Amino acid sequence: MTRKDLAIIADWVAPKARVLDLGCGDGELLAQLAKQKQVSGYGLEIDPVQIQKCVERGVNVVEQNLDKGLANFADQSFDTVVMTQALQTLRSPHLVVEEMLRVGRECIITFPNFGQWKARWHLAFSGRMPVSDLLPFEWYDTPNIHFCTFKDFEVLCREHNWQIQHRQVVSESTISGVLKDFLPNLFGETAIYHLTR
Repeated sequence: MTRKDLAIIADWVAPKARVLDLGCGDGELLAQLAKQKQVSGYGLEIDPVQIQKCVERGVNVVEQNLDKGLANFADQSFDTVVMTQALQTLRSPHLVVEEMLRVGRECIITFPNFGQWKARWHLAFSGRMPVSDLLPFEWYDTPNIHFCTFKDFEVLCREHNWQIQHRQVVSESTISGVLKDFLPNLFGETAIYHLTR
């Protein structure tokens, strides 16, 4: 797997688990989990191009808008529900996390840390919203509608009584990679959370 967050998620998912991957993209994670850990499950995706890629990979995929909820899935019907790099694009992210914990025994969520030092620096000194490898969109065409930091997410978890089982901080740069564990909200580029009720 090319993305660090996907490799960490793969370590956290139990062998032979039933997995639901929300916003699964091209199905890379589910395909790898099926191959390496014999998991079964489904991906949910809204983009027809990505859905076609899932089909080509042999991943079971359902076209579904996450903002409309997960009412088509029964309580505790999956061992693990995963959502990578999509939390910030949802209209009501807290409601989707509630649904993830309803249909799964646990959930794993990743999102970009908008409090990372490069984003802060760019905004402070250019006066413009940051555009980078991590956030490659202009303010007017970004799919990101909720800007969240590690601290913001942990406050949300406390307010909803979601239990954080694991938290991992990912950073691509060398300097941030060294400092990410010491000051995650400042140096972490991607947050990875493993939650239960």
